[in-house]
Amino acid sequence: MAVLLAIAVLGILIVVHEAGHFLAARLQNIHVNRFSIGFGPVIWKYQGPKTEYALRGFPLGGFVGFPDDDPESNIPDSDPDLMRNRPVLDRAIVISAGVIANLIFAYFLLVAQVGIVGVPDFNYQPGVRVPAVATTVSSAAATAGIQAGDVIIAIDGRPLDASKTATTSLVKTIQDSPNQPLKMEILRDGQKVALEVTPELGRDGQGRIGVQLSPNGEEVRNRAKNIFEAFTLGASEFQRLIDLTLKGFGQLINNFGETAGQISGPVKIVDIGAKIASDNIGNLFPFAAIISINLAIINILPLPALDGGQLAFLLVEGLRGKPLPAKIQENVMQTGLVLLLGLGIFLVIRDTANLDVVRSLLQQQ
Repeated sequence: MAVLLAIAVLGILIVVHEAGHFLAARLQNIHVNRFSIGFGPVIWKYQGPKTEYALRGFPLGGFVGFPDDDPESNIPDSDPDLMRNRPVLDRAIVISAGVIANLIFAYFLLVAQVGIVGVPDFNYQPGVRVPAVATTVSSAAATAGIQAGDVIIAIDGRPLDASKTATTSLVKTIQDSPNQPLKMEILRDGQKVALEVTPELGRDGQGRIGVQLSPNGEEVRNRAKNIFEAFTLGASEFQRLIDLTLKGFGQLINNFGETAGQISGPVKIVDIGAKIASDNIGNLFPFAAIISINLAIINILPLPALDGGQLAFLLVEGLRGKPLPAKIQENVMQTGLVLLLGLGIFLVIRDTANLDVVRSLLQQQ
């Protein structure tokens, strides 16, 4: 069920994107003859009065087709409602509408999230929790008597307050104190325990005691009190996710060699979405919003076969006063489409091979 939900999320986002192009064209009375989800061979299709709707074999995106270059179309080449005969601005609206639709959809997903399931937050309590302790003989924490489940509430007489900085403050104190005894006050089963631990000198020159540390407290969800607050909180979440996504793309560009391996295809996205849905189905709201924002940003990049590439052609046309030769545009777009599909197939194969279930099957052979 979780996998099906994740696939449904990805499919809905593709439909939203293509619906943006479709509606922007129809609202301007521009002829549209195809609305397809996926590429390649047709699995299912329905012929409407003006448009063919289809599902295709490779679910790596979708497209809205126009009769401009369709040899079977009976629409005269001089028809003013053909896409190519419309002004640059009209065509730019159609091409950019998919990106706009994804952004609008992401915003309303976040509004629904804050109104229905709430925005996740953390209710901090004093101290830092110890989820696990290394059991090796050389573990300074184990030697000192620290146990999993303990809460460190003070170190060297300095209380660790209820804040998100408490954990980083404790870690820094430990790292800065190799071979120096530290007095800790521990809360264990409601009782305070005084311990002394001496951080070991690690290979990096910093102190370590052999524990996992995490903030002390519990996750809470803040729901909007009314519809107006839902729109306001949704806007804040939308801005936060936009900023995070742009920073992620910036890191990808600046450190491409190190981060290129983190690029994921549809299989990995579905895998992540399935795990999120199995943990908490409410988390599908921000997951879908993040994917929708990523689809928007990727599509607006000025690359062949993407919306941004077509907008780049329109920009050149607007500056020149006439479009680039059709042959050049066709060759660039076809090359870009082949590269895009090749990348998509590569990511599908790689991500499929890295799935836990596939790895488990390979290890059994």
